[in-house]
Amino acid sequence: MTATLPDRARAHAKAVAALTASYAAIPAGAQVRLAKRTSNLFRPRTDQPQAGLDVSGLDGVIAIDPVARTAEVQGMCTYERLVAECLPHGLMPTVVPQLKTITLGGAVTGLGIESSSFRNGLPHEAVLEMDVLTGDGELRTVSRTQYPDLFYGFPNSYGSLGYTVRLLVELDPVRPYVGLRNVRFADLEALAAAIATISTEHSWDGEPVDFLDGVMFSVDEAYLCLGRWVDSPAESGMAGASDYTGQQIYYRSIPARQRDCLTVSDYLWRWDTDWFWCSGAFGVQHPVIRRLWPARYRRSDFYHRLISLDHRFGVAAKLDRIRRRPPTERVVQDVEIPVRRTAAFLRWFAEHVGMSPVWLCPLTLREPARAQDAGQPGGGHDSAKPWPLYPLTPGQVYVNVGFWGTVPIAAGRADGDVNRLVEAAVAEHAGHKSLYSDAYYDRQTFAAMYGGQTYAELKDRYDPGHRLTGLYEKAVGRR
Repeated sequence: MTATLPDRARAHAKAVAALTASYAAIPAGAQVRLAKRTSNLFRPRTDQPQAGLDVSGLDGVIAIDPVARTAEVQGMCTYERLVAECLPHGLMPTVVPQLKTITLGGAVTGLGIESSSFRNGLPHEAVLEMDVLTGDGELRTVSRTQYPDLFYGFPNSYGSLGYTVRLLVELDPVRPYVGLRNVRFADLEALAAAIATISTEHSWDGEPVDFLDGVMFSVDEAYLCLGRWVDSPAESGMAGASDYTGQQIYYRSIPARQRDCLTVSDYLWRWDTDWFWCSGAFGVQHPVIRRLWPARYRRSDFYHRLISLDHRFGVAAKLDRIRRRPPTERVVQDVEIPVRRTAAFLRWFAEHVGMSPVWLCPLTLREPARAQDAGQPGGGHDSAKPWPLYPLTPGQVYVNVGFWGTVPIAAGRADGDVNRLVEAAVAEHAGHKSLYSDAYYDRQTFAAMYGGQTYAELKDRYDPGHRLTGLYEKAVGRR
């Protein structure tokens, strides 16, 4: 085992002590939050409690075990940092969310997805055990057999039950390059049928498929990006590997190239450089501006900071008023739609929302339906679906549909109306939506979709004083 380095272990113990001390210092009955300034969430931080937990020393890798193919990491460790330590061992996390500064703890408590999810599920399914500081101030080691109710109820709880301090996660082997085939579909039903086939067979047209995502530019132009491990660019039919960290832009290459090849690192972060396509809002895709824009600022967290500043000062809205443009509504969502309903949902979306491009990322849960976890601490929860706060059906192929941008607010409409239409359409197509962005559900609807009584019981058990902000309050607000 590569060093569970003594200095790293000592540093972790010291950080945990600082965390628990900061919890103890918060006055009894006061609400608790993390003392951190950054976030990958797209919800404004309002009505925040003043006291904060010290997580300043919980952002590293504790150890990599290349034989067991596991990593022991701290809860605030980013995937960028973990990937950098894994790749020299020929390993990577089973699912690497597409933005570099997403943390392991964030991906587990808030869900994460990427192009290996059609075979590896979601990041929390690779967790073997984790230490969680729960709302009652206790530090608990949870797993499938220790506090299984909390283990299975933690994903999609968004820090409303507790915070991860340490995680032990599975890793997968890598090869040096990922060869890509970009396959065009002019028919959305054919695209959905291909997703279903590839998700089952892990191959297409005689070639293995190790990674699968895609982009819809319009209802008659969509692509699946089929990735497979290769040892050299030549193995994928390319003279060399492409580089989309400089002047070239990845998403524009998809309709332009039937074949492509990237190093494993560049493939994992192919979407981060331009925040998918959202860097265009800052002019970064203009050739002149791109040459002048420092490469160190061509990354998602920098764009996110610009968005946060705009939310704070309302610059874009003021410019729109000066230019006499209509006000806009932010529509930033990721939704999971069963593959059999995906074509219908995409057609609805194109007609009623009209944003483009749209990201497509298939997923199938690894975890089977569970029997009752009886006889264990915190056991006794019976569920046919393994992750009750985001209850997807085991064995079902879903397609994550991601769309991020703004739409004009039409005459007679109000801010939030389009998002409400999307939520209704997701329900009509038997889907679920992620809660990292704005949500508009009433309490009853929200409870029915995101854990209901199961969540209420977990909240009372592990945060009996309700010192952590509740899931509904975090995701929707206090309306």
